[in-house]
Amino acid sequence: MKKVLVVDDTKNIRTLLTTCLEINDYEVITAKNGQEAIELLNIEKFDLAFLDIKMPEISGTTVLKKMREIGINIPVVIMTAFATIKNAVECTKLGAVVYLQKPFTAEKIKSVLNEIFNNNNTKALDDYLKNSRELIELGRNKEAYDILKKALSIDPLCSEVYYIIGTIYEKDGNIKQAKKFYETSERFSI
Repeated sequence: MKKVLVVDDTKNIRTLLTTCLEINDYEVITAKNGQEAIELLNIEKFDLAFLDIKMPEISGTTVLKKMREIGINIPVVIMTAFATIKNAVECTKLGAVVYLQKPFTAEKIKSVLNEIFNNNNTKALDDYLKNSRELIELGRNKEAYDILKKALSIDPLCSEVYYIIGTIYEKDGNIKQAKKFYETSERFSI
């Protein structure tokens, strides 16, 4: 059973998501703020997180940044009632796989879950890997990196994606960052 973290300062949203997820056989743990979320992320292993972007004290964006800093690379769905292009771009750069506009329906949640956990995405993942390698050969590292972020949304545990990202950082001269991605790749290849 996949475990999902739901973080929102609005109780009704937490309840709606919990119900939708439990009906679809997901285990759900909730947090009412960013601090609780960070604490849970340090002690529990999750397969997916739903983060409200606008919360008091610690925002969903900050929680997402912290997750990536400590090496938690699970798919993240950002939820917001205040959608802006700037927020969407920032969250996507941090690896959010879905940017969900509030209010949403149970059917939309089910659609998001299918999109994230659909096992028929193997071909898309292979295409992303192939395209990213071709772009790197052409020296188009930024485009390759953007494609690899999409690949992570399909399979956040794919060691090959992390290895190729490490290659991009190495080619760009950022050895410290490259090493982090190579290490992550090794961790997921076991």
